[in-house]
Amino acid sequence: MSSEPATTATSSPADDAQRDSTILLMACAAFFSGAALRISDGLLPRLARDFSITPGAAGQVVISFSVAYGLMQLVFGPLGDRYGKARLMCLALFGCAAGALASALAPGFDALVWSRMAWGMAAAGVIPLAMAWIGDNVPYAQRQATLARFLTGTLSGMMAGQLAGGLFADLAAGWRGAFFTLAAGFTLVAGLLLSRVRRMPTQQTSATHTGGAFFFLRNLQAVLQIPWARRVLLAVAAEGVFLLGPMAFLPTYLHTRHGLTLALASGLIALYAVGGLVYALSARRLVASLGERRMVFVGGILMAAAYLSLWLSPWWIAAGPIALLMGFGTYLFHNTLQTHATQMAPASRGTAVALFAFCLFGGQALGVTLSGWTIDHLGYAPMLLTAAGALLLTGWAFARALARRPSAAG
Repeated sequence: MSSEPATTATSSPADDAQRDSTILLMACAAFFSGAALRISDGLLPRLARDFSITPGAAGQVVISFSVAYGLMQLVFGPLGDRYGKARLMCLALFGCAAGALASALAPGFDALVWSRMAWGMAAAGVIPLAMAWIGDNVPYAQRQATLARFLTGTLSGMMAGQLAGGLFADLAAGWRGAFFTLAAGFTLVAGLLLSRVRRMPTQQTSATHTGGAFFFLRNLQAVLQIPWARRVLLAVAAEGVFLLGPMAFLPTYLHTRHGLTLALASGLIALYAVGGLVYALSARRLVASLGERRMVFVGGILMAAAYLSLWLSPWWIAAGPIALLMGFGTYLFHNTLQTHATQMAPASRGTAVALFAFCLFGGQALGVTLSGWTIDHLGYAPMLLTAAGALLLTGWAFARALARRPSAAG
């Protein structure tokens, strides 16, 4: 596969302005999607109390969302390649609004788990399709910086969701109030994107994306046949298992160990997203000064050091700077993987990015399951130490793969 970008054509200033305003709106959509990804973390103790279950069992609301999110990538990606990424993203946002409303109205825990699953299915068509749309419309030379700017929407949403989860957990409105708020946000941004999508030209379907149901399998096979794509997907799956899985329980960990309120515990962990924003604002300089190989290696070290420090530190206030450092390290690692994901199969970019997200959130679902079992049976220390060791190994292994990769590899 050629390493040259698919998008090379020049465009007018007016076209660039339209493109940039669309990306801004997609970043707003990513804000609410990022909030949906993390809002349940701070709500887990409240859910456990409201439904008389353990925090590990309450983690099912995170697992159901993540499993559905990951599996539906395999549907949204090829459909986006065939019918248009922006149009499908708009439909997904309305689905998110419906899923959030159903979650807020859930009469019991089982119903909440199922409605979160439906919400996760719809959310699968937001961030990954937006990234693929950027890959289609932004030249590769500008793409790293553009993805970093888009990332600010996702990270701000994650930070807001993490903080809002803890705040709502301590308020009378509880988890229902949190989900009602997100339903309103999704409805607003879906309506704004719909007005823009109606003015976009209809995407022409190429022969690559025709042929009935078999085009799904052809697109998936085309991506998985690329050796470098398989390495990227394996690395991001490890990130999901060992970073995002344990992270869902960090507010509960601080609440349990240090006796913090859920709002304060969630606020400290929300500084993770601030670390990501620091990365996003300095991405251009970091790429130029460090290069991809050192970025992923340093990122692995910082993520591992953060989990180890959360276990060793006796001071609750240290959790804030530790979370910020973790976020910075995460996006040194993750945005390098993400940039490779947008270019590892340009002819099936929606499918490639969707597989990337599938591996990330499938890994998260497995990580939450394993972390919840570990907490309920062994405690928090084994979870934190395993995450530290595995993330250090993952960063080293992918940095080594980058160093050994032939320059012509696709």
